Amino acid sequence: MTDELPRTDAAAHAAGDAHPATGEPLLRIEGVAKTFGTFRAVDGVSLDIKAGEFFALLGPSGCGKTTLLRMLAGFEAPDEGRILLGGKDIAQALPHERPINMMFQNYALFPHLSVRDNIAFGLKRAGMARADIATRVAEMVALVKLDGLEKRKPDQLSGGQRQRVALARALARRPQLLLLDEPLAALDKKLRENTQGELMELQRRLGMTFIIVTHDQEEAMTMADRIGVMNAGKLAQVAGPRELYEAPRSRWIAEFVGDINLFDAESKLRDGHRLVVGTRDAGTLVVAEPRQPVGESRFAVAIRPEKIKLSRRGPVSEAGHENAINRLDGVIADVCYLGGTTTYKVKLDTGGLVQASVANSARLDVDAYSLNQQIVAWFSPDDCVVLPS
Repeated sequence: MTDELPRTDAAAHAAGDAHPATGEPLLRIEGVAKTFGTFRAVDGVSLDIKAGEFFALLGPSGCGKTTLLRMLAGFEAPDEGRILLGGKDIAQALPHERPINMMFQNYALFPHLSVRDNIAFGLKRAGMARADIATRVAEMVALVKLDGLEKRKPDQLSGGQRQRVALARALARRPQLLLLDEPLAALDKKLRENTQGELMELQRRLGMTFIIVTHDQEEAMTMADRIGVMNAGKLAQVAGPRELYEAPRSRWIAEFVGDINLFDAESKLRDGHRLVVGTRDAGTLVVAEPRQPVGESRFAVAIRPEKIKLSRRGPVSEAGHENAINRLDGVIADVCYLGGTTTYKVKLDTGGLVQASVANSARLDVDAYSLNQQIVAWFSPDDCVVLPS
């Protein structure tokens, strides 16, 4: 581990830890694989992460994200591939030989030690002078807002306070890279949201590179600059939150990230920069030309629920746009009030089911729709994404 002075300017941090002459990233993962028995937990993952980046590994349980994180920390050795930090291969280095720290999901605090001693533990093992330890611990206590709690034991702290102690301990030795394994999973919703903001602010202030592992899509999209979605040991897509949500690369990603309406399609006809497609459950739709090639015979049309508008009489006609709007008639089959939005499920006359999310702009339900009400669901071609089936 390293005891270099921290940088509070993210740009300076990036310039110092990357290789400006070559443009190399801080962390480069090249073809990394890990097998347990006959199970291939991580399967040929390659990834670049820049200095000062907040990166999220997102995926379902068993997808390989935690195994990959453990290989970065040094708790597992890859069977194949290289892990380069600052251009140096650390794949076979022991955990204490890496300028990396990891914050565990259960925090792994020492129950018999005070807050102060938990934070100081790694510094003592590194042989830091007593006066320097006291100074560093005081800095960390102030950084994570634990003033006045230094003498308490972990069982005298709330879940959020224990999380802060674990974070302070991980940051105390000032690593180049901080790994976070589901760090907010044990917190309630409100505290989790508050802590997300604090972690983001802390990462920006320190200019440090954070990698977080999570199965919580909202958490990843809120906190991360970029997200790597893992499935069956592989990286399915790496992108910023908006691109990942609005332009998923595959049907699996579209279904995994957020809510989605999917219509299986079997035929298409080009009409300028748009396609006229035939679907099984929604009839004929006009969609924007896909960004990536799809099969001629089978593919899918995806529409996010918030892109679908509802009306009692249908869309308002606009000059030149009458044929550019997809209109689906149906009846309200389910209503779910969620405070800021209401989710409606519409049973289409064509036999399909579509979900629409509508913002609750009025305090009362003057604009709401009720069960069994006849309705028109409509959306534009640009609201649709065409994906390989």
